[in-house]
Amino acid sequence: MKSNPPSWSVGELAHRFDLPTHVLRHWESVGLLAPARDAAGRRRYGEDDAYRVAAIISSKRAGMSLDQIRSLLDGGAADRHRILEDHLTDLAARMAEMERSRHLTEHAMGCRAHDIANCPTFRSHVADLVAGSRRGLFSTDGHDGPGHRGIPVLE
Repeated sequence: MKSNPPSWSVGELAHRFDLPTHVLRHWESVGLLAPARDAAGRRRYGEDDAYRVAAIISSKRAGMSLDQIRSLLDGGAADRHRILEDHLTDLAARMAEMERSRHLTEHAMGCRAHDIANCPTFRSHVADLVAGSRRGLFSTDGHDGPGHRGIPVLE
């Protein structure tokens, strides 16, 4: 006996992924989903649609935009590798920023100066910024000192 493949309404699929139904409708309107319709015109999502939704959610959690996700879900997208490389570059920059933030927070927690702006070590690391010889707290080349990989040493 042949079993019927799974089929979900928009509400059922949204509930399965803990999403509001309007999110699935939006993803359909921007071309990420194309559910089948029943005789009454209601959306019916199959197993492949559920996997697409899982891929969209996972990609969004990884920080990708809907445009990036659309290209990743398009089997014929010629720029797929460029999009992934750009995303990896963006992730590396965000991870470096998070590491700098963690380092600064750890320093502030252990610093004897309750106002980090008055901390002598912090001041020494931002003196060039205050003097106007550099814009932004961290260099754009990722090197704020020998061997520090863009992470200033605050003691």
